[in-house]
Amino acid sequence: MKRIMIPIIAAICLTGMTACGSSDSDSSTADTTSAVNTEAETKASSETAEAEKVTDEDKTSQQQEKTEPVSAETSESAGKDTVVVFFSATGTTEGVAERIAAAADADLYEIVPAEPYTDDDLDWNDDDSRTTIEMNDPDCRPEIDNDTADLESYSTVFIGYPIWWGEAPRIMSTFVESHSFDGKTVIPFCTSGSSPIGRSGSDLASQAGSGNWLEGSRLDADISESEILDWIDDMD
Repeated sequence: MKRIMIPIIAAICLTGMTACGSSDSDSSTADTTSAVNTEAETKASSETAEAEKVTDEDKTSQQQEKTEPVSAETSESAGKDTVVVFFSATGTTEGVAERIAAAADADLYEIVPAEPYTDDDLDWNDDDSRTTIEMNDPDCRPEIDNDTADLESYSTVFIGYPIWWGEAPRIMSTFVESHSFDGKTVIPFCTSGSSPIGRSGSDLASQAGSGNWLEGSRLDADISESEILDWIDDMD
């Protein structure tokens, strides 16, 4: 009887040990799987948070780029000692100003009116047009939109404009009266169908009250950079 019972008891113990081993193995596997899943979830969450942070930083940067005004001081070419300041209602003066800036290796700054000029505003045949009214009033000072010009670091300032009724547009008076030209050489230039620069430069010099203002010139709309260089050389 004892001989029969010993094998039975041994079989029962072996079965129990196997079951226990299987249970421990399953538990260990489950724990390992859970740890791996938790680590993966943590990593994914961290990567998502980092991506959201980068996205937010990009959005902030883009918003700053959109809202930051462009000026001679904040442009990529900041640090030069010459700047070309201009007002252009139809684009003619702008084209000449860009060529002067390229030829003189200068910064470029555009005077932008708070209220842009329309074709009707520029109709000099209409006594009631905006420009006619402005030019008939020597005290008129049209507002400039976001005037961020900082001329302090420049030693030479080219200042350009179209000729209206034989004079510089009143918005140029707004600009020169708002800035100091102390210690600077100021070179006025104008564009027009045929009118010369006349007294427009000297009038602006009087209004500015500072700076060494040169006589200046009328420049053709299609003037080349080489012609501009000759013009600049003639001032020396």
